[in-house]
Amino acid sequence: MPSHLFADRPAQPPEPGAVDALISQTRRLRGEVDAVRRDATVDEDDPHNRWQRALCDLAVHQLDDLGAHLGQLKAGLPGQFQPDRTAAAPGQPHAYVDSGLAEQPAPRLTGSLLSRVGSAEWDLLTDDVHWSDELFQIFGRPKESGPMTLDELPSMVFAEDQPLLQAMVTDCLIDGKPIDGEFRIVRTDGRVRTVHMTGEPVLDADGCTASMWAVLRDVSELRRSERAVRESRDSLQRHQHIEHTERRVAVELQEAVLPPWRGSLRFAHDGPAPLDVAGHYLPAATTGLIGGDWYDALALPDGDALLTVGDLTGHGVAATSSMAMLLGALRGMAVAGIRPGALMGHLNQLLETSVQPALGSAMCCRYDPAAQTLTWAQAGHPAPLLFRDGTGHALRRPEGVLLGATTGAAYEEAETRLLPGDLLLLHTDGLTRTGDCLDDSGTERLLALAPRLAAARDAQDCVRSVVEEFGEGPREDDACVMVVRVGS
Repeated sequence: MPSHLFADRPAQPPEPGAVDALISQTRRLRGEVDAVRRDATVDEDDPHNRWQRALCDLAVHQLDDLGAHLGQLKAGLPGQFQPDRTAAAPGQPHAYVDSGLAEQPAPRLTGSLLSRVGSAEWDLLTDDVHWSDELFQIFGRPKESGPMTLDELPSMVFAEDQPLLQAMVTDCLIDGKPIDGEFRIVRTDGRVRTVHMTGEPVLDADGCTASMWAVLRDVSELRRSERAVRESRDSLQRHQHIEHTERRVAVELQEAVLPPWRGSLRFAHDGPAPLDVAGHYLPAATTGLIGGDWYDALALPDGDALLTVGDLTGHGVAATSSMAMLLGALRGMAVAGIRPGALMGHLNQLLETSVQPALGSAMCCRYDPAAQTLTWAQAGHPAPLLFRDGTGHALRRPEGVLLGATTGAAYEEAETRLLPGDLLLLHTDGLTRTGDCLDDSGTERLLALAPRLAAARDAQDCVRSVVEEFGEGPREDDACVMVVRVGS
């Protein structure tokens, strides 16, 4: 903002057409931003949405501010307040010239930014003070009370901001430094506003300060919007940090609980051939959080084998910790010799009495290698797929409702004989889920893998084929898959 004395040349008014074009562009852009703000879905529980809305609000305020400045640029300053471009003679008050716009005041829209930019000049030689109409509005001061002198101005300023205002004025009057700073005022009606002040000294021919002029802008809404952006951004960052921490804890907990099955499940020495077991967890891409899916295979003390997969509702640490609790109970009951049907009933009761109620689907299989029989029960879970001689089919499901769905639920058992070379595929429903529903297409895709599974070298190759078929694209839900091949 150049001083009046040292301007290289008189300021030239901008071309009306150029300013009109800028005003039109600003209005159009403002309308587009406002449309984005209105159309945005605001979820008060989502920090990311709150941050986006705060940015839109800030952009609207800034465009309003820009439109107000362009409107005043087009209208020009009121003639009675426009300083002469020639310095006053020593000892003479600063002169003013009539711009010819005295009868054409700048447009004023109540509550708009046009009423939030005012100007003032304090003449040090005559003690005259000139305020624009807008400045009276900013301070909420009646015009009949007259403008305030530099000595009176601090009376409306916050006590903690008064030293800043005093320093700016002192630096301007004594050292000739330009003014650029903000302070808060308490209007005569008790409202608190934030004012941004810019200005410069007007020097006489001897280089002494003759007067000080300033432009004061009410930036309360702008600063409020900026503060909302900062707060919403900080909230978003905290939310992201919590999500990152939760995911890390959930991953570590899951890795500590789920076995990295990539080998044989061996039975007693000189006993039946071992089971070749492999399992894999497929995380959900949409949620970004670990869920409550599990798989497990365990050699039991009586020589049998436990095979299980399951899924608890929810994601994150809560779901993973509940899964760890449930899987630990399942292992303990299986080691104690509890059969699959009764075991499902105990798990159902455990979920009902848990401090973190949840629903879950599960399947528990007990394999007797001596009799080559698989006894299993399920709770609202997809049936195992049995592949034999290059073809596959789903086993008939015994009755069983979701875990945690009803009190005192009973779970039936089914029994299937397995032959050497048979391949059993267990999975959670997230593997074949499409949208919010389950259909037979996923099962058909799994059964269509029969030739590839029959040609696979081991269970790990079978799991790899399943993952290639179902795990390449983004997943709406996490899933587990476990393949068990009976040795020959």
